[in-house]
Amino acid sequence: MKTRQEKLEAFGRILDILDELRVKCPWDREQTTQSLRPQTIEEVYELSDAILKDDMKNISKELGDVLLHVLFYAKIGEEQNEYDIVDVINFLSDKLIYRHPHVFSSVEVADSAEVVKNWEMLKTKEKDGNRRILSGVPDTLPPLLKAYRMQDKARGVGFDWEEKSQVWDKVKEEMNEYQAELDAIDAAESEEDRAAAFARAEVELGDYLFAVVNAARLYGLNPDTALERTCAKFKRRFTYLEEHTIRQGRNLKDMTLAEMDEIWDEAKAKGL
Repeated sequence: MKTRQEKLEAFGRILDILDELRVKCPWDREQTTQSLRPQTIEEVYELSDAILKDDMKNISKELGDVLLHVLFYAKIGEEQNEYDIVDVINFLSDKLIYRHPHVFSSVEVADSAEVVKNWEMLKTKEKDGNRRILSGVPDTLPPLLKAYRMQDKARGVGFDWEEKSQVWDKVKEEMNEYQAELDAIDAAESEEDRAAAFARAEVELGDYLFAVVNAARLYGLNPDTALERTCAKFKRRFTYLEEHTIRQGRNLKDMTLAEMDEIWDEAKAKGL
């Protein structure tokens, strides 16, 4: 691993490179915080993919891309006389010290759960900080992640099930209510009744998914990661089915479900 001096030199090098690009490269010169935003989101998702695949080489590469965006925003802020990379780093350092009084002060904690609880309460007391526990959850987060983070933050201040097994009653309750509205859609005798049942079913589906996310969280599972892995598995198996069918000179649309299931099971047997 590198020395502290090597790390500082590497950081200085990328700052110098970005300064030069901002002046000499037409594309880099044209970028704004707004133009970079969608690319930043893409870079974070690429990092997420590498992490899920446990691909260390690409994790290192994608971390570099994300770091570039952090430095780019800081550079733009510096040009606008709003903030620079020193402000960004000092803000982070001050925040970490403030939110870890058990490390940098005399506060004592029993375990990591108490650390999280203190963290959330300290955030509400910060100047320009989040005045409400859930205000720190971005509105633009994907709903599955948003549900998980909201529940996790509520847990941080003690709003949670006393025993994790208690969540199953809620999951079953929400599933039954969702099923009841689906049955109401099928039983509707008019378009008006069907539309009303559909609207209620959507609400109950949301409640059911929220309860399932809660169950996952309580058992230490991240539902976003779990669903991402299932999506990847489905893609592998369906691609195998599609390619197998093409090699046979056939079309999926012309196959029966039983024929497709047979190839699907073959993909499963291969560990795909």
